[in-house]
Amino acid sequence: MTSDASPQPIQSAKAAVESLAAVLGGALPESLASADDPAATLLHDAGVASVVSGRLRGAGSGVGNDGLCRWLYDAFQSNLPELQLVVLRFVPALAGVYMSRAVSRKPLAGFEAVLLALYAHAVAQRGAGEPETVTLPNMANPSVYHEAKVPAKTKAAELDVVVLSPALDPHGTIRATRRARIVGAVLELYHSKLALMPLSSKMDFCEFCVGWTGKHSKLDDKSRVLATAAAEPNTVVTEEKWKRVPLPWELFQPTTRIVAHCLLGPTNSDELKTQAARAAECLYWRAAETMDTRALLLSRSVVRLSQMAEEPIPEPSFSGGIENMAELEAMRADILSTKN
Repeated sequence: MTSDASPQPIQSAKAAVESLAAVLGGALPESLASADDPAATLLHDAGVASVVSGRLRGAGSGVGNDGLCRWLYDAFQSNLPELQLVVLRFVPALAGVYMSRAVSRKPLAGFEAVLLALYAHAVAQRGAGEPETVTLPNMANPSVYHEAKVPAKTKAAELDVVVLSPALDPHGTIRATRRARIVGAVLELYHSKLALMPLSSKMDFCEFCVGWTGKHSKLDDKSRVLATAAAEPNTVVTEEKWKRVPLPWELFQPTTRIVAHCLLGPTNSDELKTQAARAAECLYWRAAETMDTRALLLSRSVVRLSQMAEEPIPEPSFSGGIENMAELEAMRADILSTKN
């Protein structure tokens, strides 16, 4: 893009806002239409987000002719970062409803088109879809801070390379065998922008996470009213809709990473921490049921870290230090007196 086209992103964002108003069948707030940065305003507008999430959760959403899915697809394909953030904001509702309905073999071409666009973007970000890895120190190597008791080997031990995310292969369709990998890659993309997501988006994800596990937490409140139902009185939302779904490692890992960020990341929302703690506990019980070692260790670590974060840190005591200083001063005085 040339420099003389710099106003184009704002104009395109305004056009996207206008088209969204047409899709939703009503005028958007005046503050949104006249904003200097409509994409950023749209990202953080709680009222519009509630309406869009309600439409994504509604009966009949996600089919091939779904106008809202078409808008999400076109907005993300615009390649404007600010509009792509807006689309990522709705990944929890998009992926949550899709995974819950996919187990019933319902036609969801609209949802799948958006998910495939996000997946293709994730593949492109990695170049040729290379795996994401991290290098860990090998304990067979002598520490630089200690003397080796045995002579160092002539050949240094190789470093341990851990795969955080496997390689991504291009896909043009979503089949049952690759569904978890595609949705997992989309969640990894969402996780990479999680710090920029509004609170309601993270709350939505934790809600769907609990539904995916099919488990109940001790924090469950039977009288809890879903936020979407409160914002949309005409929308009937029941917890039975969000069915238990298969959670293989490629889906379980990014899900837990997002929950861990909501639970332990920089946030001042006690409501989010409570919802994330609930989701983390449900993930743990799901892992304990399947006896997946990796999932069990990961979810148990998140639960334990959340418990440690809630424990008060004891104040350091200096009484012992003061007594020692007094003793040292007395010894110093004795030494000086003997010299004199």
